[in-house]
Amino acid sequence: MNPGRRFLAALAGIVVLTLGGTAGYMAIERMTPLDALYMTVITISTVGYHEVKPLDTSGRLFTMALIITGVGAAFYLFAAITQFVVEGQLREFLGRAAMKHRIDQLEGHIVICGYGRMGRVVAEEMAAAGLPMVVIERDAVREAELREAELLYVIGSALEDRVLEQAGVRRARAIAVATASDADNVYITLSARTMNPTIRILARGESEAGLQHLRMAGADVVISAYQWAGMRLAASILRPSVVDFLELSIPGRGAEIDLEEVRVAAGSTLIGQPISAVERSAPRLRIIALKRGNEPTALIPDPATRIAAGDFLVAIGDRETLRRLA
Repeated sequence: MNPGRRFLAALAGIVVLTLGGTAGYMAIERMTPLDALYMTVITISTVGYHEVKPLDTSGRLFTMALIITGVGAAFYLFAAITQFVVEGQLREFLGRAAMKHRIDQLEGHIVICGYGRMGRVVAEEMAAAGLPMVVIERDAVREAELREAELLYVIGSALEDRVLEQAGVRRARAIAVATASDADNVYITLSARTMNPTIRILARGESEAGLQHLRMAGADVVISAYQWAGMRLAASILRPSVVDFLELSIPGRGAEIDLEEVRVAAGSTLIGQPISAVERSAPRLRIIALKRGNEPTALIPDPATRIAAGDFLVAIGDRETLRRLA
């Protein structure tokens, strides 16, 4: 039995013994509830205070039985408390309770399944962007890494609905499924889609069959790490300047220039303005893509296109201009 359960079992034993002793003194010696409780406590704790009244034979026999069982239970509780505190279990217990409370308060966060090489990179990028997230990791050995990275996490298998619930999948806006198993990723995708039909699912696939099954399971974005890595290497050889530019435009990576997505909220001053007017008002800004509803994404949209509420704009420019646009 782990120290936490041992402590709770010992505490429950003391509570049951105290209640039983109180009830016994009330029944055998006709004591008041307070006197019976007092007798039970001084008997279990062996403090040696005088009795509230002389005991008859039945009361003495009951007291001896209570001493034998009570002292053993008290020593067991003290040993459990010592182990709990010495091994840091109390701090860990309180820390997990606080973390669970913080996770329960999250809304619109990102859930990351798997803290391997890919999952760690995703978590680092989300943290750099200041986005709230919860990591699900089945390997308890990695808990120290998660704690050191100051991440919210759940130790358990994302294959279990209970664990997905603990991570707040029903309230999350996106889930990154990044385990090393295609079968696990498909199952997690199906579970997440069932629990939250509107969640955006981004999944990792290792094989062509796995990629196909993930799409069938309802993943919005399917990524093959090896395929993307190979394409990146080839592009670095064939078009090194283009790759350098893309590196520069990754949000938060370039010295001045960023590439950002901006959602046009209801009531925004952008609504009704043509793209050309927005670009003229900010010379160091260019809108390079527009996504509207279920329509295909328009790359290099017509400058005369008027912006509507709910549009997603992909813009490139200096950070300050993009901040003002957002």
